[in-house]
Amino acid sequence: MASFFRIVNAIVLWAIVIRFLPKQSFKRYLPVTIFCSSLLLVQTLLNLIFKWWTVKGGLKYMVFDALAFIFGPFFTINLWVFHFTYGKFSLYAFCNFIMDLIFAFPLNALFQKIGHYQFKTFNSTIIFLISYTLSLLNYGFQTFLERPILPKGSDLKSSE
Repeated sequence: MASFFRIVNAIVLWAIVIRFLPKQSFKRYLPVTIFCSSLLLVQTLLNLIFKWWTVKGGLKYMVFDALAFIFGPFFTINLWVFHFTYGKFSLYAFCNFIMDLIFAFPLNALFQKIGHYQFKTFNSTIIFLISYTLSLLNYGFQTFLERPILPKGSDLKSSE
């Protein structure tokens, strides 16, 4: 039943993105979303070594759950957050702060209570700090991608 919910969740979220997110926003924020998704995949791979959490059902379910979460709700919500908040850092930071708090504390507690996964060395505070730090890193990455590229040999002083 949980796998069915994850698949339906991902399909619904992607259908909403495809239908309602402007194509230019999708193209603009796709690189930062892929960047952050890649960081979460690395974290999941590192979990195999460091055993920060376990997933009921073993490795196969951990991989399936990670992919379903990263390329489902995480990916699509990241696109929407950038679409609505990029260029307004304080709004972006506030939205991520609230969403990361909700994920790290009540949702995390719920997921552990229903047996979806179990932390070994991580806890809610660590999850919040990692999530929020990643969100700030993402904003910096997007800002880096959108920096103006000066023609070779140009000088900032010459434009004054």
